[in-house]
Amino acid sequence: MSVTLDRETARDLVFDLVATPSPSGEESECAELLVDFFEAQGREAWIDEIGNVRAPADDSVLLTSHVDTVPGDIPVEIEDDELWGRGSVDAKGPLAAMAAAAVETGVSFAGVVGEEVDSRGARHLVETRESAPEAVVNGEPSGWEGITLGYRGLLAGRYVSTSKQGHSSRPDKNAIQEAIDWWSAVEAEFDPDEWTPIFEQVTTKPITIDGGPTPDGLSVEATMEVQLRVPPQFTPEEVREIADGELDGGTVNWFDSVHPVMESSRNPVARAFRAAIRGVDGDPTMLRKTGTSDMNVYARSWNCPMVTYGPGDSDLDHAPDEHLDLGEFDRSVSVLERVCERLT
Repeated sequence: MSVTLDRETARDLVFDLVATPSPSGEESECAELLVDFFEAQGREAWIDEIGNVRAPADDSVLLTSHVDTVPGDIPVEIEDDELWGRGSVDAKGPLAAMAAAAVETGVSFAGVVGEEVDSRGARHLVETRESAPEAVVNGEPSGWEGITLGYRGLLAGRYVSTSKQGHSSRPDKNAIQEAIDWWSAVEAEFDPDEWTPIFEQVTTKPITIDGGPTPDGLSVEATMEVQLRVPPQFTPEEVREIADGELDGGTVNWFDSVHPVMESSRNPVARAFRAAIRGVDGDPTMLRKTGTSDMNVYARSWNCPMVTYGPGDSDLDHAPDEHLDLGEFDRSVSVLERVCERLT
């Protein structure tokens, strides 16, 4: 079933979503707001056991975006046709645009939780659906003329080393030096040349580091949490093998692994977006993102064409001045409607 929405109804939805805080783990109020929106338009919707909003319908297309945001209090207001507030770009703008397009065209919708942490909502969605949709549009800011085809993957781990306590004048390496040496070797192994685009690099980043004598004064411990971003020419397993090969003391517990994704610009969804963007006088641009998204999860599990799309400037993701141009939001809804109509 499809429903005709006016522009103000869609704008009211994105405002209400942004005005309702939903940091990861606290998405329930926003999820209920989405269910109310679908039910008001005559669509069945519910919240599943993990907190996702499910509104299944025509599975020719699944429109899906995430409900959670990173923490941060930004006063919610509309100024000069721009909506300010945490999540306005990442990703309540895309989320609201997809909800509006879903009721307009009668396609399936899912609002998922936990994307900013561990993609638990997306993982639960693929585990509990009976079958894959025929096509997927994942919601993240790409700009209304942008179509995201690829994301790097992720490998995250925690390095731990312990050594005997000794006088600082002794030449023996302690655990802190072992941690520094390991990470320096990993960085050197993946050091790119100046001509390699970031999307094609394995980039390395220490996230936290802690070290020093143990409370009993008998040992020195070092702990370091690290992340490596994985381009499509590698798998996380290959990157892990290289990083493990540089160990000379200490151990690593690799606790998160996300495979990269790179979709063809000629797949049916990308073609539909190019036509739809041109249909509203836009100039489509193909993008590759250096981070990760729920599309990595979907591509790993579902053998169907997909892209990521949504209004908003991704440079404002997580930023203290996060805001969304509402004119761009309106155009993105029109683009999504045209895409869904073409694919169904």
